[in-house]
Amino acid sequence: MKLNCALVIAALFAAVNVSAQAPSDRPPPRDARYEAPPPAAENTKIAYADVLRVDPVYDRVQTNGAHEECEDVPVERHVDSGNNNAAGTVIGAIVGGVLGNTVGKGDGRKAATVAGAVVGGAVGHGVASQDDRYAAVPERRCHMVQDAAEERRIVGYDVQYRYRGDVYMSRLDYDPGERVRVRVSVAPAD
Repeated sequence: MKLNCALVIAALFAAVNVSAQAPSDRPPPRDARYEAPPPAAENTKIAYADVLRVDPVYDRVQTNGAHEECEDVPVERHVDSGNNNAAGTVIGAIVGGVLGNTVGKGDGRKAATVAGAVVGGAVGHGVASQDDRYAAVPERRCHMVQDAAEERRIVGYDVQYRYRGDVYMSRLDYDPGERVRVRVSVAPAD
């Protein structure tokens, strides 16, 4: 039994050793030292060109918004002149009651006193209320108004520039000023 186990282990080691030495279908790993650099990075540089002309490019933009509009509107308000209407009512009722008491005899006198007090109170209230006025007082009223406007906005710049005697045109997001940076790349023509 020990011999069979030893043979099985030896067979496994032999199989692993043979598979490690067998050629694989994969190519060998690349060595970066032997690869060529990308041609674009090697043949590209940054230079400056003289700007000949800059034309802003406009676009129409719809803007929506809201603002508050307020106006002063005249409103009729009761203006109290400071008179006390209750005092006029009480005084009128007393005077009316005294006058009613002078008329009639017995139970008629009591009824005349009550009637005089009621009529006198009403008359006194009316006299006291004559000084009250109504006036047009300004009141501020506001409401929201929706705005829709169209405006012109700059969306870019058409830039004409000269580099080594040749004239070029590009659209940029900014105004470059007197000089513009350009990327120059050289590659052989096929």
